[in-house]
Amino acid sequence: MVRSASGVRKCTITVIAWLVGTTIFFPVLWMVLTSFKSEIDAFSSPPVFLFFDWTLENYVAVQERSDYARHALNSVVISFGSTLLSLMVAIPAAWSMAFSPTRRTRGILLWMLSTKMLPPVGVLVPIYLLSRNLGLLDTHLGLLTVMLLSNLPIMVWMLFSYFKDIPKDILEAARMDGATIGREIVYILAPMALPGIASAVLLNVILAWNEAFWSLNLASSKAAPLTAFIASYSSPEGLFWAKLSAASTMAVAPILMLGWFCQRHLVRGLTFGAVK
Repeated sequence: MVRSASGVRKCTITVIAWLVGTTIFFPVLWMVLTSFKSEIDAFSSPPVFLFFDWTLENYVAVQERSDYARHALNSVVISFGSTLLSLMVAIPAAWSMAFSPTRRTRGILLWMLSTKMLPPVGVLVPIYLLSRNLGLLDTHLGLLTVMLLSNLPIMVWMLFSYFKDIPKDILEAARMDGATIGREIVYILAPMALPGIASAVLLNVILAWNEAFWSLNLASSKAAPLTAFIASYSSPEGLFWAKLSAASTMAVAPILMLGWFCQRHLVRGLTFGAVK
């Protein structure tokens, strides 16, 4: 009876997991399928799922209309550049809060996290005016700075949670052997916290890659990333669903592949330290 109940419970959990996974993945699948349809098939009612005339004309049209390579390069520069800058700031900050806490540490962490609860539109005007006055509109540096400030609280929280699980005695032993703070972080802390750092980096890259609000409001052409590339297919004449789906597929494909290949590191980091 115990084995039977355990088997039924395991089977039920598996079915529920597949249902949830399918529900989450279906919009992505539908987007990819629509990108291979003609505009007529994309608007057909009832919708067609697999039995339609597959075509690559949408991808050809997207390449002819827009400079995909330039937008993709902008996304790479902004997402990976902001992640690198965030890492350079977050690691020392998390190290200080984890191993040299004060009575204000918890309050600072909560204040940093509270900034993520602020709607971005609430600070759009001052940030736009600052960017304009400093000459940072439609520049990589302007978007890098905004992405850095937007995602830094999450990275600090993740690294702080992971660093707290590392025995403090190891770092004290290194200090007794003459290790400086820089060597302590680079040669001892970073290797031990590598899964947590990797998960924080991957999450930061994903968040920066998918950010649309600031990209659309602070960049127009030169520094516009792939989110702006997708938005360009919304016009006063209406939405061209097939071409929009093709552009969206081309925009999300790189980050989906990155997440797929790095999923083990991401799950490991989130499970063993960053989120409990």
